[in-house]
Amino acid sequence: MGAYVNPIYPYKSPADLMSTPPQRKPLIVIGAGPVGLAAAIDARLQGLDVLVLDDDKTVSVGSRAVCYAKRSLEILDRLGIAEQACNMGVSWNIGRTFLEEDEVYQFNLVPDAGHKRPGMINLQQYHVEEMLIARALALGADIRWQHKVTAVTRHDAYATLTVETPEGTFDIEADWLVVADGARSPIRRHLGLDIEGRVFQDRFLIADVIMKADYPAERWFWFDPPFHPNQSVLLHKQSNNVWRIDFQLGWDADPEEEKKPEKVIPRLQAMLGDDRPFELEWVSIYTFQCRRMTDFRHGRVLFAGDAAHQVSPFGARGANSGFQDADDLMWKLGLVIKGQANEKLLDTYAHDRQFAADENIMNSTRSTDFITPKSRTSRTFRNQVLALAKHHPFARKLVNSGRLSMPSFLTESVLNTPDTDAFEGQMVPGAPMDDAPVQVNGQDAWLLDQVGKGFQVMLFAEAPPSPEVLAQLASCGSLPLQANEPVQVTPLIVASSPMNIPGMNVIVDSQGLVAKRYDAKNGTTYLLRPDQHVVARWRTLGTVQLQAALARALGAQIGQA
Repeated sequence: MGAYVNPIYPYKSPADLMSTPPQRKPLIVIGAGPVGLAAAIDARLQGLDVLVLDDDKTVSVGSRAVCYAKRSLEILDRLGIAEQACNMGVSWNIGRTFLEEDEVYQFNLVPDAGHKRPGMINLQQYHVEEMLIARALALGADIRWQHKVTAVTRHDAYATLTVETPEGTFDIEADWLVVADGARSPIRRHLGLDIEGRVFQDRFLIADVIMKADYPAERWFWFDPPFHPNQSVLLHKQSNNVWRIDFQLGWDADPEEEKKPEKVIPRLQAMLGDDRPFELEWVSIYTFQCRRMTDFRHGRVLFAGDAAHQVSPFGARGANSGFQDADDLMWKLGLVIKGQANEKLLDTYAHDRQFAADENIMNSTRSTDFITPKSRTSRTFRNQVLALAKHHPFARKLVNSGRLSMPSFLTESVLNTPDTDAFEGQMVPGAPMDDAPVQVNGQDAWLLDQVGKGFQVMLFAEAPPSPEVLAQLASCGSLPLQANEPVQVTPLIVASSPMNIPGMNVIVDSQGLVAKRYDAKNGTTYLLRPDQHVVARWRTLGTVQLQAALARALGAQIGQA
């Protein structure tokens, strides 16, 4: 056994960035954490130049964000590191909740078969950051370590940054600035921007423990266990025999005292047994809050991840919602930078991700209120639910040990075209796409791997489409739009059986699950966003309605170039 050793990334002289007057860069990202790195990778995949500034020279200390949900893994698939993360991480779908020593509730994150990725993987944040850094560098992102942004001045068409380095301070300008500098966000504070919500008066101890144990790869949560009475405990398995254990301590606990090994080790021995060898890798005390900025966009400055919103750790919504922020933001920002959309499209980033943040905060607050009740009424309710759940199935669904991260259905987005045809199922406009097994050129593959590289029209076909329909599909890539450069739309045919259609990308719905999950019949058509969200669907393809839906998805109704 041995503790993880953080890599040290090389400092590069800023001489090439220093000039008078200051240089102007098209895109700068502040923060080389998971969200900032995801944004930088996405930018490079779109061919955009990006400069990343970080005040540190290594990855995060301790496991921190440890649970990466299925939707995040699908985003990481598109960014190019999901396979590596899944191979190193611990996959799991089952969560169990205990009262004292009795199991009272169990859930399965992916009850249906036919998905490429599991419901969750557990992987220490520092491993994920290493993978993201390597990927960003391989794609040509310019990452500057020990470059601390100390000031940002906003202008109508750009932002000016003051950057402090070991070789001195200099100014640099950015057409667009993405701020992903974490929950304490020095840039947010420097700009005097508000963040509102609740701060919860409770303290939790995190212990990353290196040990060999035969516990299953599941999420275990205890209320009032015998080894830690009147409090709660959470256990997760991570990679390399590291186990994450969270102990509820109460608000009166002394943080500095509780972090001492002589306090931590007896707690672990009481839980694990005195004879089990283990080694402490990292110990921390945390409190938490549920709050967000009023607006994630401030002109040319855009906030993402914990810099924009924070939730309690129960439900694994922090990093997961941050990846979704970057996923939503970067396709819109890419179109704006390339002159293919009006910058008002970025207002929909703020609107949609603020909607998602409110949803996450609501669920996180409910979980936290159940786990750490602060009133006599809520404590009585919690205790009665737990007591009933031991014997009555109806009460088990009320046990809330953290409703886990699920992607937001952006049903209120102004980019959606409302249904005019009758559909069933969950793939409504605004929904994140469901995955399903397919075949491509006779080889097994996955639906989500075939989409997400731009706007796409997905047509379901039980027989080769007519010449008229094929002509409509072929014209998708040159639809006239009010933008400086046409937006490319790629056609995708989902066939019920193998078909040879020259010039068309054809995938086969090998198990019928795509048609089932998308309530599709012959001729059903979906318009898909670059971030794998549905924006429109019809029972038959029509060029006029498709053009109108695409124009709407590009924000044409909120501003013209």
